[in-house]
Amino acid sequence: MIQQAEKILQQYYGYPSFRPGQKEAISHVLQGKNTLAVMPTGGGKSLCYQIPGLTLHGTAIIISPLISLMKDQVDALHAYGIAATYINSSLSVDEQHQRLRDMEMGRYSFVYVAPERFDSPNFLSALKSITLSLIAFDEAHCISQWGHDFRPSYRSIVPTLKEIPNLPVLMALTATATQEVIKDIKELIHVEDTSVVNTGFARDNLSFRIIKGRDKREFINEYLTQIPNESGIIYTATRKDADQLHYLLSKKGVAAGKYHAGMTEHQRKQAQMDFVQDEVTTMIATNAFGMGIDKSNVRFVIHYSMPMNIESYYQEAGRAGRDGEPGDCVLLFSSQDINLQRFLIDQSPNEEKKKEEYLKLQAMVNYCHTHSCLQQYILDYFDDPTETEPCGKCTNCTHDGEERDMTKEAQMVLSCVKRMGERFGTGLTAKVLKGSSDQKVKQFRFQNLSTYGIMPNYTEKELTGFIQFLTAEGYLSTGDGRYPALKLTKEAVSVIKGDQPVVMLVESTTKKQKIDYNEEYFEELRQLRKTIADENGLPPYVVFSDSTLKDLSIYLPENRQEMINIKGIGEQKFEKYGERFLEKLKPWAEEAGSKPSPSVKTSVPRKDPFDDRPSHIISYGLWAEGQTLNEIANQRDMSKQTIENHLFRAAREGNDIQWERWFNEDQEAEVLQAYEQLEEKKLKPLKDSLPEEYPYSRIKAVLVKQNLMNE
Repeated sequence: MIQQAEKILQQYYGYPSFRPGQKEAISHVLQGKNTLAVMPTGGGKSLCYQIPGLTLHGTAIIISPLISLMKDQVDALHAYGIAATYINSSLSVDEQHQRLRDMEMGRYSFVYVAPERFDSPNFLSALKSITLSLIAFDEAHCISQWGHDFRPSYRSIVPTLKEIPNLPVLMALTATATQEVIKDIKELIHVEDTSVVNTGFARDNLSFRIIKGRDKREFINEYLTQIPNESGIIYTATRKDADQLHYLLSKKGVAAGKYHAGMTEHQRKQAQMDFVQDEVTTMIATNAFGMGIDKSNVRFVIHYSMPMNIESYYQEAGRAGRDGEPGDCVLLFSSQDINLQRFLIDQSPNEEKKKEEYLKLQAMVNYCHTHSCLQQYILDYFDDPTETEPCGKCTNCTHDGEERDMTKEAQMVLSCVKRMGERFGTGLTAKVLKGSSDQKVKQFRFQNLSTYGIMPNYTEKELTGFIQFLTAEGYLSTGDGRYPALKLTKEAVSVIKGDQPVVMLVESTTKKQKIDYNEEYFEELRQLRKTIADENGLPPYVVFSDSTLKDLSIYLPENRQEMINIKGIGEQKFEKYGERFLEKLKPWAEEAGSKPSPSVKTSVPRKDPFDDRPSHIISYGLWAEGQTLNEIANQRDMSKQTIENHLFRAAREGNDIQWERWFNEDQEAEVLQAYEQLEEKKLKPLKDSLPEEYPYSRIKAVLVKQNLMNE
């Protein structure tokens, strides 16, 4: 069956091979195993259920959170010549009934529905009467009570599924899932450990930037002037900010739309359509916008204000570069953003929930002040299973200023926090260090401290930023209440003693992007794509992605075969759009004379000779032969993390695992010693307490050997 899946990948989608994790997830589904796929936005999750849906007999039911997302997905499937529909509240009752009848007659390969549809007796009756190929939960973090966008209607589907006698294989897909969310989903839809495909959360094509100390409106105006034709989203924290920014940019002639919950449903729908159809290039919106957007050619996402938590930020920023092309993710930070988010958290009546949200907010604040790699900070937050190097693209990796030794200043701040009793927040600490005559300083008699006025050459704003930097770097910690109180960590002791230097990087805000395609040709191809899209009532990116257009501008194909060799152009799409693009490309090719050639696609599958053995035993056999994790992962077309899990499972079953290939006796002892000293026996705190050269794989191997690794 996997051979058929590979053939479908090339014929319909125009890709020569699967992306990381896709083949593995598809294989599990084709073998009838309930599967969870955790992949970053833009990692190709939709193919993980679409290809099995085309391979298996019957109708695939896709549970999707938003109406607009369903329409985009159905439009894309229609462009490939695949029979698909959606059934939701945007249709009249007659239309819903007609589509249900067509579904019962087997006319659709895919039917997209909202979770509430499972409350309909008519829909459940139709489900029970047809052959189902699979049921997929898209945006599956919504099903988990620990998910940042939990929806009870998603979770309530699970008991309903038990009523379906012909229940097929179940699949869950998400881009944002902490370990708690993954565990919850596994238990809810009965996914075995070996059927969890987690490729990690890294987005190699995205550049993360934090801009501080700039006028936000001035920055955006300057930014948009440099890239007038590119699509992007600007997220604001409030409707008022969205309205004001939209008004200002529209006055300057920017093709901008806006979207927030204060608009009518018709206005929101029209704004979204204008953006998807490339009628407007920039969308200014609150977080009400975006989850239903499958637009692949979003080149930038700017956050006008800091979001409330890392989960929301990464999901929103991840809407850039879904086509694999470069995406710019910019967060415009102001200390006022923190007060706004605390105010919003305070509106919740649930005290336990508020504590959890304060902790998440502090992690977001730390992100804005860390000087380590921004992408790695996010990956650590999600306990990313893969081992990654610094991204080399974020503001903290590409700084071109000088490193500044701030050890002495850090010692002053930490000493001040200690002398203030570790009971007060950032603002008051900054006032004491500055030597402020503020009434609150006098109230607590802090003017009598030896650290009072010890840093007079800094402004309170600069001191506040530096304290937040020390918090982000782990020298200070805050509580989980409304007013965080600063406390020294054990790392702070090393700084105070002079054993640990504190280095601060000078911030850089420039961004340069390498252009390796013909910009003039690309713009003309983009115009042709827009014309064809308008004629067919489709979003332009459904015709061809930006990535495909750039390849066309480089390789300049002159005939059918040359064009089908371009990634993203399968036989179905060539039949629909190929000739019109060739007409545009041929004169350029003749003028160019010589041109590069793309690598020829091949659909020859690699057969696994051990198909009849459990997957983890296959991996174990290759490991026992002396192959490395990377070699096994490449040979089996699986992620390194999956192979690692296979070996750990084999170890639990009593197989000899050759632990010395992961660690020596001294390293094992150091991990165990650190583990014993932890209050919270979790992987990330353990990793943080060990030397940097200890990768997650080594730590997990020690814990598995000692039977200390939580499932």
